[in-house]
Amino acid sequence: MELKNKTVVITGASSGIGESTAERFVKEGANVVLAARRQERLEEIKKRLDAYEGKIAIKTTDVTSRQEVEDLIQYAIGEFNQVDVLFNNAGLMPLSYMKNTKVDEWERMVDVNVKGVLYGIGAVLPHMIERNEGHILTTSSVAGHEVFPTGAVYSGTKFAARVIMEGLAKEVKNTDVRTTSISPGVVDTELMTTITDEEVLNKQKGGMPFTPLKGTDIAEAVYYAVSQPKNVDINEVIVRPNNQ
Repeated sequence: MELKNKTVVITGASSGIGESTAERFVKEGANVVLAARRQERLEEIKKRLDAYEGKIAIKTTDVTSRQEVEDLIQYAIGEFNQVDVLFNNAGLMPLSYMKNTKVDEWERMVDVNVKGVLYGIGAVLPHMIERNEGHILTTSSVAGHEVFPTGAVYSGTKFAARVIMEGLAKEVKNTDVRTTSISPGVVDTELMTTITDEEVLNKQKGGMPFTPLKGTDIAEAVYYAVSQPKNVDINEVIVRPNNQ
């Protein structure tokens, strides 16, 4: 897909992977709609990215609200006439041991990591099918392939996101709507700051045995998937540090 003048909607766009992907696309001349909960942060990013060729719009959005996600897609259509790409990127990762019963955090992860994806698909898919064109991407994780201690619920949500995208790919295979799961390994983002389980935090004080990826690394993977010719559908990209 040639990105110049295409419209890209990105959730979780106020930092990390979302922010980096927005910058990558706007440099290519795309119209990018930034969506996240932090209005002030979105305004800061817009001010910085306005220097590039593409146009930037922002919409405060909580992906746990079906109505707000539907409003986001309609806002993008109103601003730029269509949505060519939706990147379901908003996510949470408050890792915890299940014995510590962080039930509120489990519920929040399901709401953001699973329901948020479904709301995004539900809001944009009819528009894309009607146009017989579009690309839906979702941030899954290597944790959507293998569960690890402290990640039972997080991995569960990422397995769900990946399988939802697999099912969607099968259902739209006779259309020109494309689908991609982006499955990163460890990335240096704000996700780690959502952990409240003291047992997990104490264990992490020793650091990691490898260097995390940067948001820009994942943005390149997203760009790779979207920029393929119309007849090429990259259904999943797994990206991790080379020694993870």
